[in-house]
Amino acid sequence: MRSHQIDFQIHGEDIQIVEIELDPQETVIAEAGAMLFMEDGIQFETKLGDGTAPEQGFLGKVFQAGSRLLTGESLFMTHFTNRGYGKRKVAFAAPYPGTIKPVDLAQIYQNTLIVQKDAFLCAALGTSINIHFNKRLGAGFFGGEGFILQRIQGDGMAFIHSGGVVIERQLSNETLRVDTGCIVAFEPQIHFDIQAAGNLKSMIFGGEGMFLATLSGTGRVWLQSLPISKLIQRLSSSGPNTKKEGGSVLGGLGSLFED
Repeated sequence: MRSHQIDFQIHGEDIQIVEIELDPQETVIAEAGAMLFMEDGIQFETKLGDGTAPEQGFLGKVFQAGSRLLTGESLFMTHFTNRGYGKRKVAFAAPYPGTIKPVDLAQIYQNTLIVQKDAFLCAALGTSINIHFNKRLGAGFFGGEGFILQRIQGDGMAFIHSGGVVIERQLSNETLRVDTGCIVAFEPQIHFDIQAAGNLKSMIFGGEGMFLATLSGTGRVWLQSLPISKLIQRLSSSGPNTKKEGGSVLGGLGSLFED
């Protein structure tokens, strides 16, 4: 199914929105609850699945939509269609502070992008969103996102969201070691694995966690500076009844020596 060709504009810096301009009968699909506003003439409908295989029948749609529950997403997706006679706009807001990254899937290897399970925001109709199982045991247990990621496929525009600043790196037969929570997306030919973070001393006292993700091969990867899990952890440790401690495993032991 060919994706609809949509126009867009991204507004904001730290907390962004994406504004989609639809021609008559064009459709954009989005996660439930992501819509910020829509102009008169835009109609929305909640459906099972992404609409890429309307001939698959009800049970097929239920299976596809149900698999999304494994990624922590809603069973349903919302389809926004311009039923008017002129161009109309609909906008979607990021769920937390960060960056919205537009990705032209036609320019991605095999028209496929592997993303963390909560990164998808919206895309042109014709884009397929499914689960992607990480087959490597180590990456599943210690990779921050577990065995299950999302696989986005199509030939149109898709929009992913991440925390903080997003950077794009082009790997040329090289390896990049990354904090396990900071991976946003990567092309499917990139090899993703988990390795121990140095020797035992570094793992325990380094403050960087016990494992790092490794991305290797040739292709593009996208990284985020502030994963939502790290933001929540920082906010929860900065409350009025908490004390600031070091980042290593000794962080909470100082209180044992207080009067």
